Amino acid sequence: MQLLQLSAAYGPAECCLAVVKALARLQYEAKQKQVEVQVLEQEPAKHGLHSVLVSLEGTQASALADMWQGTIQWICISPYRPQHKRKNWFIGASCFNPVVQQYSDEIVFETMRSSGAGGQHVNKTESAVRATHTASGISVKVQSERSQHANKKLAVLLLQHKLLQQEQQLQARNKAIHHKHHHQIVRGNPVRIFTGMDFKAL
Repeated sequence: MQLLQLSAAYGPAECCLAVVKALARLQYEAKQKQVEVQVLEQEPAKHGLHSVLVSLEGTQASALADMWQGTIQWICISPYRPQHKRKNWFIGASCFNPVVQQYSDEIVFETMRSSGAGGQHVNKTESAVRATHTASGISVKVQSERSQHANKKLAVLLLQHKLLQQEQQLQARNKAIHHKHHHQIVRGNPVRIFTGMDFKAL
């Protein structure tokens, strides 16, 4: 299993739309490669998504993630500002390879019944998992999978991702240059290029 984050960073509305289109394209390619995609977190924007974090699982998950990691370019006339001269929009994609055992002794697990839609299965089994990192107090709840084991595995990955984010944020407070680099999307040498509203790959 691998985590992949698509982000518009501080880009305009067009970049937020590009994140939505990139997610749909990623899900399409994942289906072709028999890779399961699970949306873990998303930060909504007025016109799309500021960012989305997904998990990829399958024999070709790493290969698919590698195809996306880096800068993604979308060439398209703005649907919001048709007279705008700019037609190149950039978003970033970053992979996260968690090392689960690094935090295995610092995590406390709780199991509970899943909430929301799901019928009798949701009501009768305690498949949902809450994982708490004891040192930081950071906690996540996962109930997307039917298996408690699968939810536990996903919770650890998501928790580790949050711990990494926290570490980066702490470093960013002390180093303004690092902070700028962390949020900046490199607008040269895109790893993938898409065109038009149908997000067609070049």
